[in-house]
Amino acid sequence: MSRHGVKRTVPASSSVALLALAVLAAVPCGAGADDSLGACADCHGIALAGKQATGAPNLTVLPSWYVERQLQNYLRGLRGEAGGAGASDAHALDGDGIAAATALAASLPARTAAPTLDGDAERGSGLYRTCATCHGEQGQGNQSLNAPPLAGQNDWYLVQQLEHYQAGRRGGVPGDIWGAQMRASTAVLGDAAAVRDVVAYISTFKPDGAP
Repeated sequence: MSRHGVKRTVPASSSVALLALAVLAAVPCGAGADDSLGACADCHGIALAGKQATGAPNLTVLPSWYVERQLQNYLRGLRGEAGGAGASDAHALDGDGIAAATALAASLPARTAAPTLDGDAERGSGLYRTCATCHGEQGQGNQSLNAPPLAGQNDWYLVQQLEHYQAGRRGGVPGDIWGAQMRASTAVLGDAAAVRDVVAYISTFKPDGAP
């Protein structure tokens, strides 16, 4: 099934919540999709493919069900210390705002992020076996297991989020069931080198629909 079939990091400091706020508040009534993309690009970069300076992920590879769940997590206070600015911004949203954000994410063509970090992808392939159980052999994600796609995501963002899980800044809030599961899973990554190695391997995957 294509990525649009189940359709669609969340950032640490500048969350997906900012996407919804941009759609609802920064874009004038009647504005088109190009205006919406422009309003969101300040945080999520050109074509919303991620921006390291703001810690914002590549939205073009995230399914709508995952974007929606993370927005709900912000509203429920489940993102913990990794929530950053998004924690307060998300409270300005309502059901329509979340729907607008997920609809925009679902409309974007997938864009593969270029690798920016060094790592041993061969070693990472062995470390990834645990990840593949939920995220798929090619990082395609699995909605039934609440595991988002990893293929095509910015490597710096994946490293950042793994570090958040390991430090308990994400996945440590009571009620965040899937975050807690992910936090436990990162135990197989014993050090910073292991984190970079598994991300280097993930960076070899190509997302569905990417050119």
